[in-house]
Amino acid sequence: MLTSIVAAVVILGLLVIVHEAGHFAMAKQLGVRVLRFSIGYPPKLFAIRRGETEYQIGATPLGGYVRMLGDEVGEEPKSEELEIFINEIGHDLIDAARLHGAAIASGSFDARVQSVAQQIIAARAPAVVGNTAAAHAPIESNALAILGRELKPEEAALVNRLRMDPTFDSARAALRDHPPDSLVTAFRTRAFPSQRLWKRFAIVLAGPAANIIFAPVMLWIVFMYGVPVVQPVVGEIKSGLPAATAGLRTGDRIVAVDGHATATWSDFASLVEASKGSPLKLAVERHGGNASSRTSITITPKLESEKNIFGAQAQRWIIGVMSRGDEIIKRENPYDAALDAVMTSGSMTVQLVTGVASIISGATPVRQALGGPIMIAQLAGREAHEGFASVAMFTVMLSLELGIINLLPVPLLDGGHLLFFACEGIRGKPLALRHREMALQVGLFLLVVLMAFVIFNDIARIVQG
Repeated sequence: MLTSIVAAVVILGLLVIVHEAGHFAMAKQLGVRVLRFSIGYPPKLFAIRRGETEYQIGATPLGGYVRMLGDEVGEEPKSEELEIFINEIGHDLIDAARLHGAAIASGSFDARVQSVAQQIIAARAPAVVGNTAAAHAPIESNALAILGRELKPEEAALVNRLRMDPTFDSARAALRDHPPDSLVTAFRTRAFPSQRLWKRFAIVLAGPAANIIFAPVMLWIVFMYGVPVVQPVVGEIKSGLPAATAGLRTGDRIVAVDGHATATWSDFASLVEASKGSPLKLAVERHGGNASSRTSITITPKLESEKNIFGAQAQRWIIGVMSRGDEIIKRENPYDAALDAVMTSGSMTVQLVTGVASIISGATPVRQALGGPIMIAQLAGREAHEGFASVAMFTVMLSLELGIINLLPVPLLDGGHLLFFACEGIRGKPLALRHREMALQVGLFLLVVLMAFVIFNDIARIVQG
């Protein structure tokens, strides 16, 4: 149980980091201010600030988020958003002063901001006794003595306000309630909602894209490390089906099918499926005693209904054999590993998309197809006991699932936001605020219902054995 829980937390934590890193990197690249990068949800266990962003670890695992400046639902900056931005400006002043070697007073955040501002005021506009005009003159933009750089317009607005207000708290309140144009302009320049449509689309799309791109990268590493592959050696033979009728035996190694070499059981199964019922000529290596011989057997596959990996009935061409399970470790050079990684991740993506489509269409029973955190933990624990390659392949599958599911046009998911943006592009203006809020409420309700369903489904599987 402990192994399962730890494996699930580590795997899902890694995938959350990949997903949120996609949003984060694209936002930073396009000039949006990222306030927080969190792995896990509150309460906060640990946090460290680097540059403009606070990096946080939350006590509630199996999730995470990137918080950007601005409310993505709002149309105009709210007073609480401006207050957050003013605090961020204060952090910028403190960080710049510290990096430049300026002495900063200890104490609360407010006291440190005020200390830096007063040093800038003193350095650039020395007080003159009895000279009221000098005391209230606009601050010069050049603050090289304290910050090592010039003041940004929004920083100048804050410092100027601190020349008139006794505390940072009162200056923050004044700027929040009556923001100057320079502050509002700076906010809109760095806030997510005020970005051009293509930028917002790219930032939201980058999360699922990161999960999808992560799959071939991880597979490339796995294929170079080495993965166990099943050999084309016959195990169980089902009576009454073509293999038994044609004389195939347990222990036979399938060397080739219609002249195509079969290095793995997967190669063999693919050639049988691709036959579409045409007769196949199998080159078979058969051991008897201390000798081995080669023989040729012709088999005509039969179309049968079997359950696929999603639990739905599907028609397949089979000959009625199972693998004996003989395995070897296959390692590839970087070039071959890269090609196989792209091909394999592409094939897995097609399978997953097909599976999601079959669930939506009703072809696959929902209770049979969906699993929740308990099922993920069980599978993660099982794969952890199999070794690195098995865990990595399971992680690849989950990464692709996370990327694909997040693209579904459901409010609160990335795909829901992309749908909003698509509507905005078609209409030439965003959807009405109340419509977006209603859609997000519906999306939240659906996700809560889905989470309750999959957890109940997981428990039912355990009870039913």
